[in-house]
Amino acid sequence: MRRLAFPKGRTAIILIAALFILMAPGCRKESHAATEAPDPKAGESAETVQPPQVNEASDNSRNPADSHVGSEPEPDNAWEIDSPENHNMDSRLFSQLHAALSQTESIHSMVTVKDGYLIDEYYKEGYDENSVFRLNSCSKSFTGALIGIAIDRGLIGTTDARLSEFLPQLEDSGSDYQKQITLEHLLTHTSGIEWHEWGGNSSSWRPFQEAENWVDYILGLRVAAEPGSYFAYSTGGSHLLAAALQQAAGKSAYEFGQEHMFEPMGMDSVEWSADPQGITDGGNGIAMTARDAAKFGQLYLDGGRWRGQQIIPEPWVELSTMTQNAGPGGRSGAYGYQWWLRSFGEENYEACYAMGYAGQFIIVVPELQLVTVITGRSAADTYAPWAYFTDYVLASYGGQ
Repeated sequence: MRRLAFPKGRTAIILIAALFILMAPGCRKESHAATEAPDPKAGESAETVQPPQVNEASDNSRNPADSHVGSEPEPDNAWEIDSPENHNMDSRLFSQLHAALSQTESIHSMVTVKDGYLIDEYYKEGYDENSVFRLNSCSKSFTGALIGIAIDRGLIGTTDARLSEFLPQLEDSGSDYQKQITLEHLLTHTSGIEWHEWGGNSSSWRPFQEAENWVDYILGLRVAAEPGSYFAYSTGGSHLLAAALQQAAGKSAYEFGQEHMFEPMGMDSVEWSADPQGITDGGNGIAMTARDAAKFGQLYLDGGRWRGQQIIPEPWVELSTMTQNAGPGGRSGAYGYQWWLRSFGEENYEACYAMGYAGQFIIVVPELQLVTVITGRSAADTYAPWAYFTDYVLASYGGQ
């Protein structure tokens, strides 16, 4: 499995540039097959969905025809708004999308950005562009981004660094497998720690959330497989990444993110819960507006840059959005570094996406220069909102 060490600071530009030559921007499917795990069963995750903040609003859907075409961005990094037609998208299908969404209670917001412009947004009555939505396991993609920034800044050496470097209690572990766990294993859900994300009463989720010390609970679990040998989706593993980052940076992942990503991008709505020890919930619990979530998608679409500023190293974006292992397959697809990978629509557009329980999505389609954010409460089937994305958003694209 490929390991990457970024030069400390930003002085070794030539080394990074050499990696750029080997990679093309966007989500890629390459390399590193791993043993497949069973396809997760929608609706069986025990992740808690907290009600988002509600702001009173009478008309919360933006009609594309009424967009403020070519509006200038505000000082707080607000989106520029444009009409779908200026970006080869059919506004009639977005109007139909709004009508369809008004008939379901499972989707609270849906925002689409094309070519860096916000071209459409929908909010269920009672919500608007200022509403803060909990994104559940989309948090993992944010945690992965912060690990890349920490490596770039020399706070972490490489993805090959062993977890025991940051959590020294592992040095006394009686498990050789546990001592072998690296950040790479946690980034790709191949740590070998026995974890059951789905499965009702057999899920690891509830006892993890109820534990007095989340890190100790995770490390107390059996390492059932050699690290690197098997994909097993784990919110616990992502939480260990946040714990390692906190040890390396001397501040929580949330504080680190505020300094190096959220504030520079004007993402001032971000909230992120923590465990009883104050360690940011690396696998779950991040919340923000749909517009701010779209900024994160655009950041990955643009190779880690936001408004000309390099927020995340481009090589890290490339590695995060190329296939590192087969993942569980099925509807979910393959897996990178805390990002999912699969194709969408009749044209099979390759995409990378962040996914959270009950229908939270940040979908990035490089070929179309497109980002779509979906939030809501589709508890019966996390994947259900995809139909609105494929049948309306992708279908609205006019082709060449």
